[in-house]
Amino acid sequence: MSYYFSKTVDYSYDQAIERATEELKNVGFGILTEIDVKATLKKKLDVDFRNYKILGACNPQFAHKALTAEDKIGVLLPCNVIVQEIEEGKVEIAVMNPAEAMSVVKNESLEPIAGEVNKLLETALEKM
Repeated sequence: MSYYFSKTVDYSYDQAIERATEELKNVGFGILTEIDVKATLKKKLDVDFRNYKILGACNPQFAHKALTAEDKIGVLLPCNVIVQEIEEGKVEIAVMNPAEAMSVVKNESLEPIAGEVNKLLETALEKM
């Protein structure tokens, strides 16, 4: 099993970020953080990089369930979603696979939570 799911879309970079944010919201996720990798690399290293943003998505209900089951699970939260321009008019959206990420934690009570979150993230990705 892969640590991510992805899809290439024919949107502009900005449209892809909007669609990703919208579809994640439709399945109960909010965006807690946005990391503009391109801007950060330019500022810190004076390196030119493609349009690449990391969205930190969180579903509060499932985050609470996971934190209740495993107090250190916060090191794997929020669920990261990347939006990167692979060429003009082609953007890849990739979401983490929570089941794979949480499999490193040996706590069986996390499995159903991760499975439900997987389904929600896959649904959002399909609609993007």
